Amino acid sequence: MHILENYNFIKNSIHSYSKKTTLIIVTKNQQLEKINSLIQLKHFDFGENRVQEAVLKWRNLILHNSSLKLHLIGKLQSNKAKQAFEIFDYIHTLDNEKLAEIFSKLEINSLKKIKYFIQVNIANESHKNGISSTKLNSFVKYCINDLRLNIIGLMCIPPIHSDPSIYFKNLCELANQNNLKELSMGMSNDYECAISYGATFVRIGSKIFSEN
Repeated sequence: MHILENYNFIKNSIHSYSKKTTLIIVTKNQQLEKINSLIQLKHFDFGENRVQEAVLKWRNLILHNSSLKLHLIGKLQSNKAKQAFEIFDYIHTLDNEKLAEIFSKLEINSLKKIKYFIQVNIANESHKNGISSTKLNSFVKYCINDLRLNIIGLMCIPPIHSDPSIYFKNLCELANQNNLKELSMGMSNDYECAISYGATFVRIGSKIFSEN
């Protein structure tokens, strides 16, 4: 029961800040029984970090429910791009030309079109994925104009133990510069702050599945 209570609390909390923000429930390492309890509540946006886990967990669910929308929110290696293309509706972690070119070629030979977020390494952390802010504008233009990808917005993960508002504000400004409307930012511990800076997608897992 705690999952349903947590879910309702989070949904109401998000709704109190914004009626335009989509909740992505992060289901990494979660059992199907728990996921199904949320689908029964007519929640359809779910996020996974790893392609292989997503394929094993979601392939049959998607076949039986066309309303489900899967979001890849973890690092994507180029050798997993084809599998990711087949199962995900949104990619939140596009961050390099090689990956973008693979998706462009896959889309040329398919009726499917994915919605993409470009992940920005918003604090220029050496251990973090994402394109640097200085290279972002040219990368956005390349993806949209040359590769014809449907780039809908930007995504970031602020540094741990920092004030996230600085980074959320920065990402919002970068999105405005590039005429991108969507912002994938905010997780269990900072989603309220993210929404105050315009987050249209928040990625929450632990606050829903935790028993505390």
